[in-house]
Amino acid sequence: MAGLELLYSCCGDSISCPQDAVVCFVHWEVVKSGYKCLGSGDEARSSDKKSELLPSDWSGNKVEYALRYASEQGDAQLLLKALLVDSALVFNLMNRSTQQSSDVIVNLNEHVDAAHLRTFDRVFKDAGGLVAAIRSRLLPSRDKRTQAEQSERTRRLDSRDDDNLDDPLRVPDRHPRHATQPHWLDPMAPPFSVGGADLDPLGSVSGGGMMVDPLRMGYPRSGFDPSSGIPDILPPGAVPPGARFDPFGPVGRHRPGPNPDHLHPPGYDDMFM
Repeated sequence: MAGLELLYSCCGDSISCPQDAVVCFVHWEVVKSGYKCLGSGDEARSSDKKSELLPSDWSGNKVEYALRYASEQGDAQLLLKALLVDSALVFNLMNRSTQQSSDVIVNLNEHVDAAHLRTFDRVFKDAGGLVAAIRSRLLPSRDKRTQAEQSERTRRLDSRDDDNLDDPLRVPDRHPRHATQPHWLDPMAPPFSVGGADLDPLGSVSGGGMMVDPLRMGYPRSGFDPSSGIPDILPPGAVPPGARFDPFGPVGRHRPGPNPDHLHPPGYDDMFM
């Protein structure tokens, strides 16, 4: 009941009947559960602001009441309505985000002493029973409220993403979620692989490598004989197959002569010719 007495004193001038007192009581329970009042009526107004107090015109209609609330931490909004039926007040609380509603009926004669509306200590009868009824039947439980707020937050985020995808002026993402990823070319595929084999120290079957071997350059050899330049050929096995071998002397006699096209023409040095 902490805080209710202060609220009741602030709204004392607006309380003139038992239903006003009960609406004030229920309002405070809604505020204690994590909501603040935005204003009266069914529709939003430009003057709406979150407050723990009741709006100035909350008790203008003594038969039908309507108050709107918003969660302090989430986006959930509640609409509280109360309708006077004979000697009872029927409350209906609807979550506008999930459209879920709950209701409770409060007997005015059982919970309000109409003769002491100006005295807070004596105006409410069986306040504990009234609190239990409001919390168990009218107010949403904290678990349900948290789940509803999370569902509403997820729905809004999905809606915002859909709006962004439909906006023609929006700068597209690098990799849109619903679009196929671009086909990236292999950096080691031709023609980008030129010289790539040279990065391998040992090379491969097709060539490359960082070790220079004139016998493995890939060009046709002109009968190179490792035993050339000595009287007799080397004994078998002296030079392992594929081994790099430097000849002992000038190349052998089987080496073809120079290409005539590479020789100077006759009289090349005669400047008067």
